[in-house]
Amino acid sequence: MSNTAAIRPGGPALPEWVRRLPEYLMIWVPLLLSAAHLVSFSLWTIWISFTPSTLIPVTGWVGLRNYTAVAASRNWQIALDNLLLFGCAFVVLSAATGLILAILLDQRIRGENVLRSIFLYPLAVSFVVTGTVWSWLLNPGLGIQKLVHDLGWTSFRFDWLIDRDMAIWTIVIAAIWQSSGFAMALFLAGLRSVDADIIKAAQIDGAGPVRIYRRIILPSLWPITITVVVIQLQFAISTFDLVRALTNGGPGIATQLPALVVYDLMFQRSLLGRGAAAAVLMLLILLAVLLPYAAWRYFQRRRAAHA
Repeated sequence: MSNTAAIRPGGPALPEWVRRLPEYLMIWVPLLLSAAHLVSFSLWTIWISFTPSTLIPVTGWVGLRNYTAVAASRNWQIALDNLLLFGCAFVVLSAATGLILAILLDQRIRGENVLRSIFLYPLAVSFVVTGTVWSWLLNPGLGIQKLVHDLGWTSFRFDWLIDRDMAIWTIVIAAIWQSSGFAMALFLAGLRSVDADIIKAAQIDGAGPVRIYRRIILPSLWPITITVVVIQLQFAISTFDLVRALTNGGPGIATQLPALVVYDLMFQRSLLGRGAAAAVLMLLILLAVLLPYAAWRYFQRRRAAHA
């Protein structure tokens, strides 16, 4: 039956590569076009970063002048400080929130499907919408502070959005709301994949729930935890639209992030060369996260293949 299935009516059997050609075209053509787009524009940006380009690209060579100018600027230094604070707080708190939600849902509670949909819903919302809505909620004259004042608690203050020292935490709050559902989904899949026989054996030995989670379940989630951390770090490094909609880098430049510096240099100051240099520096920061993760995954696969 298998031989006749590959034979056209009244003709010889088609070669394997001909029958699978539509599959190859559907997969490889978009993949190759995306790779060519990514590589070509990355190389173009790198070239621009070594030129004195301003409003439009120009030829010439200025060496590392654009890089030193960006690195010495106050905007870039504040952006790096904010990235360190935002990245650490966002990654740790979103992963912890996702893990707690996953553990709660793993208890087979009633209404699990509804709760899971609610927690995953923010992923369907764009970062621009998230930033806009949270800017309303955190606005002292419109949102939570005004609501509490209207209820009679006039001494209540929640004006982080206009506080230079606390404004960065408003971005952390909005980002956690947006991304903790993603971490929850990965952790929940990991929890559901833990061998039930091992858990039953531990229960027979007298281990309580806390000890089972600490000694058996949580260590088995280590690969998923690394994946969550890397993906969230990638989001933190490239965050632009959330900050643009929520604080626009303010008050002043208190919530500047590297992506906003790139936007400011390229499209507001018309310093194309310096903006390209800032973009390349962002790429280097991103590679510092992705390359160790790729190497770790490679060695994990090799170890599994030789096991």
